[in-house]
Amino acid sequence: MKKIALIYMGGTFGCIGEPLSPMPAEHFIPQLQQILPAHLAIECFVAPAIIDSSACTAENWLQLIQMIQQLQLQAYQYFVVLHGTDTLSYASATLAGFLGSSAHVVLTGSQSPLLDVTGQATRKITDAIDNLYFALNSVTTTAAGVYLAFHQQLIYAQSALKKHSTELDAFAGIDIRHHVQLQQRNHPVCDADVIKARTFNCLSVMAQPIAIEQQIINFKNLQRHPPHVLILQGFGTGNWAMNEDLIQTLQDIQAQGCAIILTTQVPFGPIEQRYAVNAWMQHAHILISDCLGHADLYAKALKMYLQYDTVEQWHVHWHE
Repeated sequence: MKKIALIYMGGTFGCIGEPLSPMPAEHFIPQLQQILPAHLAIECFVAPAIIDSSACTAENWLQLIQMIQQLQLQAYQYFVVLHGTDTLSYASATLAGFLGSSAHVVLTGSQSPLLDVTGQATRKITDAIDNLYFALNSVTTTAAGVYLAFHQQLIYAQSALKKHSTELDAFAGIDIRHHVQLQQRNHPVCDADVIKARTFNCLSVMAQPIAIEQQIINFKNLQRHPPHVLILQGFGTGNWAMNEDLIQTLQDIQAQGCAIILTTQVPFGPIEQRYAVNAWMQHAHILISDCLGHADLYAKALKMYLQYDTVEQWHVHWHE
């Protein structure tokens, strides 16, 4: 029988009380075990951190990946992760970026808790049980890789996007029935990666319809203390109005060791350079996103940050 490791990481799924807060794992796991399908070989585990997902960072997801990779050494190859929905897309993309197709991994969560306010019984109306059962069924019947299971939809983890804050149909992405060919590489996570991730500074700036002169002021302020990664979310296919002063400001930021990446603020669709407004990309020497969405780009930037120390190395290896 296939052994499934069910990992609890907090989130709405395991919340109780008013206002909602994550139930301590030692109290939640026994309640969770009572509803698990008897015909499956499931063992419950507690993630290294049980926190609200809005507080999750790269460090938490790398520790989770480490845990999964250690469990693989104990003959586990099937994993279901219960995670909060706020950053579920980022968790999914990060796990996909580091685990690749080395295991069968399905992440899920819920828009309402499994248990009632007291934490003593399951809620009469909740999507938690349905999402859990769907994830458990999917993990043993789908090809190796990382996926997000939610509201009877199984999507590739790299493409995940939270599209609604409260509805049960909360996520969008590429359905696995589309059979997209994705690059799936395993990257073992070591303690040094976790430590380095604590200082990972990634800033995303969404273009607004303001004068270029104001854009320059904003970026010059940023130039004083630049992040490791600056993501520019342009309009449409990545359009961003530029002039020589703004390009020079971006190059000055990049010269301080900040990798600058152009993407689009539009949820789906590729970056294109066919518009005249994008001619500046040819000589600005910035990176162009080739990712499936915002979370996927975050995961790729994190992986590049851990692997390479200079912007020049990022440019050499960006499209590998």
